[in-house]
Amino acid sequence: MAYLAFVTVLWAFSFSLIDVYLAGQVDSDFAVLSRVGLALLLFLPLTRLRGLPAGLLMGVVAVGMMQFGLTYLCLYRSFAYLTVPEILLFTVTTPLYVALADDALHRRFAPIGLAAALLAVGGAVLIRFDGISSDYLLGFVLIQTANLAFALGQVGYKHLLGHYHPSLPSWRFFGLFFLGGTLVSAPAFLIFGDASQLPETGLQWGVIAWLGMAASGLGLFLWNRGACLVDGGTLAVMNNVLIPAGLLVNILIWNRDADLLRLALGSAVILLGLWVNARYSRYAVVRWRGREVGSGGG
Repeated sequence: MAYLAFVTVLWAFSFSLIDVYLAGQVDSDFAVLSRVGLALLLFLPLTRLRGLPAGLLMGVVAVGMMQFGLTYLCLYRSFAYLTVPEILLFTVTTPLYVALADDALHRRFAPIGLAAALLAVGGAVLIRFDGISSDYLLGFVLIQTANLAFALGQVGYKHLLGHYHPSLPSWRFFGLFFLGGTLVSAPAFLIFGDASQLPETGLQWGVIAWLGMAASGLGLFLWNRGACLVDGGTLAVMNNVLIPAGLLVNILIWNRDADLLRLALGSAVILLGLWVNARYSRYAVVRWRGREVGSGGG
């Protein structure tokens, strides 16, 4: 839990940094490629692969393609259509995807978790809803794609390590995660990127360096390590903790005119969903094969 909490604080600033210093100014595909490239450089000198099973190595690459490559390509594009608060609020569905993916791999279904996730979505709608535009819908689709890819990556990595029990510590092969992200982001930049929109100021380069080395490199490693140390229910809940943390940073530093009443009401509904999941999920788990059992939160 400590790893996930630390990374939540680290990531709380990332959304606003992207919005203020990069979105609309630096090509989004280049921003993603530079982040994954810097993170790869951070872990490359640490990489040792000898003796590790091929299935684990290929799996980590595939997880990186999902959790970093596809996630961040969609996330950066969404800034052209949505505000930071909207982007944060639309990530409330990530726990739903985490829970469903984790249940699928365990051959079970937890209806209480689904109900809690739907409450969280309702809270986000309460905060945001004031009309729907075509840009709004496109941004929503991009964020949902990013949410799904991020959820599949987290659950996939957790189950990979649980299945293979590697003999080396995870930091010895986590560079493959960023290799996977590079395999997605490099072609995306070559095909869709705009070389005329590269960073022009030292501040922009500094933000990219921070996002690449700290938020992506250190952050994603610690987040995935934390994911391996908690149960699926806790992991799903922690995916929603980023929302109030990121909103708080955005409101206090960059967006002091937010509707605090609607934010409070919607947040209360989200918290209600989290409480329902924590209180009742262990009592309503249906196994696909065998009798109904309690999950114990995991």
